[in-house]
Amino acid sequence: MKAAVVFEKGSIPQYADFPPPEVKDNEILISVKAASIKNLDRARAGGNHYSTENQEHQPTVIGTDGAGYLQNGDKVYFFSKKGTVAEKAVADKKMIIPIPEKLDFSLAAALPNAIMGSAMALKFKAGLQPGNTVLINGATGITGKIAVQVARIYGAGKIIVTGRNEESLQSLLELGADEVISLRLEDDDCKQKIKEIHMETPIDIIIDYIWGHSVEVILSALKGDGTFSHKTKLITIGGMSGDIVQLSSQILRGTDIQISGSGLGSWTKEESHLLFSKIIPEMFQAATEGKIKMETQDVDIKNIETVWNAEIQSGKRLVIRI
Repeated sequence: MKAAVVFEKGSIPQYADFPPPEVKDNEILISVKAASIKNLDRARAGGNHYSTENQEHQPTVIGTDGAGYLQNGDKVYFFSKKGTVAEKAVADKKMIIPIPEKLDFSLAAALPNAIMGSAMALKFKAGLQPGNTVLINGATGITGKIAVQVARIYGAGKIIVTGRNEESLQSLLELGADEVISLRLEDDDCKQKIKEIHMETPIDIIIDYIWGHSVEVILSALKGDGTFSHKTKLITIGGMSGDIVQLSSQILRGTDIQISGSGLGSWTKEESHLLFSKIIPEMFQAATEGKIKMETQDVDIKNIETVWNAEIQSGKRLVIRI
């Protein structure tokens, strides 16, 4: 079969012939039609992700999820550790989700990862309740945009978004955001704006995609003054602007704030089961109803080598079509 294969650690995937996957008792064969390429896939392909750093590299088909047909013609989304950017892939029978007939394969392939990076944090780590005020830090990325829409679907009362791209920030108002804060502001100005919002409508949840200095500014803005403070949960999902922050002990002692993360390894088995059995199917349905919007940049698998290091159009998810 044809597939996108990394033959040497750190090399660019090549469009090449590769042995079809063996199907074990608990697995099912899928004819792949689309697979999205995410930071996770690039890191795993390069052997740089924490889930692969201790593994000895072997020629490997890239990709962790995809969308395609079962042998009976059913449309499904699937997750697989055995590679997905190929004509054929195998998946655990428990790791497949039906795709609504009206939902395009590209959107079906691209959406679930962004749902994992938004809904899991909002629903399980933050425990979002209807009416909550949510601040999404670094919301101009693909997953941040989905987080805005998911937060609205889950009933958030107010959504504040931050980011550096002014045009993208303003576009988030059309997706459901109520207020925008530019991270291009001076620290004191940014801090003051967050303080004013927090006084008017106390922030219940912070979903963070970039970590780094922006989180230091946000935490400083929420710092208590020795009186009772509002309970806020900060959930970090990414570290695009730096993996380390300076955290003041005074902030933790004087503020009712809970800090945790959401990602592979942090979810319980029960939560992971609900992701496949309930959350993604609900969001697929929301997408068919126009409640979730996401743009993709589709490229044929034959062009994988050309597109791997190419700049993707802003706000779009790269999807390889097979």
